[in-house]
This record gives sequence, structure tokens and C-alpha cells, in this order.
Amino acid sequence: MNLESASRIVMTLDAGGTNLRFAAMRGGKPVADTIALPSNGDDLTKCLANLVEGFTKVKELCPEPPSAISFAFPGPADYPNGIIGDLGNLPGFRGGVALGPMLEEKFGIPVFINNDGDLFVYGEAIGGLLPHVNGMLEKAGSPKRYKNLFGITLGTGFGGGIVLDGELLMGDNSMAGEVWLLRNKLHPTMNAEEGACIRAVRRSYADLSGVPLETVPEPKDLFEIANGILPGNQAAASEAFRRLGESAGDAMGCALTLIDGLAVIGGGVSRAWPVFLPTLVAELNSTYTGADGNAFRRLTQHAFNLEDPAQLEIFLKGDSREITVPGSSRKVQYDSMPRVGVGMSRLGTSEAVAIGAYAFALRQLSV
Repeated sequence: MNLESASRIVMTLDAGGTNLRFAAMRGGKPVADTIALPSNGDDLTKCLANLVEGFTKVKELCPEPPSAISFAFPGPADYPNGIIGDLGNLPGFRGGVALGPMLEEKFGIPVFINNDGDLFVYGEAIGGLLPHVNGMLEKAGSPKRYKNLFGITLGTGFGGGIVLDGELLMGDNSMAGEVWLLRNKLHPTMNAEEGACIRAVRRSYADLSGVPLETVPEPKDLFEIANGILPGNQAAASEAFRRLGESAGDAMGCALTLIDGLAVIGGGVSRAWPVFLPTLVAELNSTYTGADGNAFRRLTQHAFNLEDPAQLEIFLKGDSREITVPGSSRKVQYDSMPRVGVGMSRLGTSEAVAIGAYAFALRQLSV
């Protein structure tokens, strides 16, 4: 999808538990200043009023009438029908709120709502990691190209999304890519989110260093402690991120077994990738033990850390050679290295979500 040539304007929204941030895009670029209003998540009437006010103000700033509204909103939700379910961060939403239909009636244009993890991966598939890697493969002279992308977001929660051959996988119940509900490798009675989010890193640090949880700083500071920049228990901080890498890597391995594509990582905790990404990729390359005691790979594909120059070089080169067709003198190319690459967001999480929302709206308007 060529976003730069797209002429339609789409209004977008970044909905958080504290603030609602409204914007508008054309050609994949902002065309209006961002408008911020409080979420008032515990008061449905105020929250809905602010949603209408925010989009109204952004519409007034648009150089021409917008064609659609498209944004991410927390789940559970019936996203195709624009109905929001019972939300944790916005407790005013209870019993099913027809947010999409309400906004369609107010503004007279189509409204598309999705999960932020889904839109993050869709944005990275269109203008982020996926085309970036394919561009590097082309420059390296490799015939290999990727069409599928799995992504995770490491933040307050553990989100995910899937793009298959350019199409965002929604699922029959709008619940595809719910990676947070996979099993937690390190604590099998818990879900994966409890090992791969902000509170997981803080809790691990508290346990390892013997300090009260409420005194543990945010991951940004823990990252600097792990690197010896700030004072603190460096060993505990490093191990906390290592555990996150192992937990997230195990969940990613389960997904890549089914999806077989590239993987992208975003979210606030992703800024600490130097201290957890090597462990995550090592987990993807780990082994199972068979009944006969022999080890075998958990992924058939080899996993590569795309942020590591040495691994990136091997990934781009592959193992391509010519082989002879049996009974013929004809030769064909054969790359004997099935591989997946794991890299960080090339757009930034918020921008990827916005690009994903914009592109999704354009795709739906053209159907």
C-alpha cells in the first residue's frame, strides 16, 4: 500500500487511561495539530462527550472534510461492529457501548476501531520493519522476501498482532493475536503477560534485590541501573530483563511456530532491548528434548537478532546456491536456511499505531 499518494484524510485517536489524543492524517502524515482531552474513563457520559469534542476540534483543523475515523481502543470489544466491552482502564464502559455507531451518526462518515497491538503490527508491516527488511534483502542481492509479520508490545500489558500476506488477522471474535494469554514459561500457572510487561520487570527486581515493590523504579531507570549508569542492584536489574526476554521469547516462539514470518517489538519497555533481546532470540533458538533424550530445535527456522550487525549479515546472506534438477542439466536456486528475524519497531509504537489505523481505514474504504 502506497500511503504517500493517498489523498483521503482520516481522523485518528490514541486512547489511554488518562488522556485522549486526537489527530488527522493524509498520505501517512499529520495534517492537523494534536488535540488532547482527559479520558474521564470512570464516567461514560463525560468520556463520550470528550470523544465527540475531540474529533469535532480536529475536523475543524482539517484542510478538507475527512473521509473516515480510525483508531485503536482497548478491548475486549467487537471491533468490526464498533462495540466496546468491559474495560479495565476505562471502567465507565460496561455492558457494551456502541461507540463506532455513535461516532458514525455524529460525523456521518465510516468509523473503524481496532486493537492497538493489531494496528501497531499493521503499521510496521506497511511502513516499518517489514519493508525495511525486504529492502535490505533486495540491496544484499537476496531473492528472499517476507510477507508475514508477528509483533508484540511490551508496556503496561503484553499485546500482539498478526499480519498475513498484507492482511491484518482479526479473528472471528476480534481476538486474534492475544499473546498475553499464552502460558508463562517461568510461572506455568500464570499467563505470559505476567512475565513480559512493566510490572513483571519491576516485580522481578523487587524479588531479586529484596526491596519493597513500591520503591522499584520504572523500566527506563532499571535499564540504566542494569548498565551501571544509575545506582542500584545492577545484577538484579540485568536478571529482571533477562527473565522478561525469556518469557517474551517463549511466547513469541509459540506464535512464530504457527505464523512463520518476521517479528517486531514495540512498547515502552522495548527501549531496553539491548538487555533483553539477546535472551529473547536465544529462547527462539533453544531446544526441546525428545523421549529418546535427544535435543531438537523448538523452531525449525533459525532466529536472528536483526539489531546485531553480525547476525543481520548472516540473515541477509542466507545459504543460497544452485542445485541441478534431477535428470536435467537445468539448475535452480536453493536457499537451505529457513530463517526468521526479530527486530525493533522502525516507526515507533505510537506512529506505527497511527499509520496502521490510517492504512486500515483506506483499505476498508476501497473494498
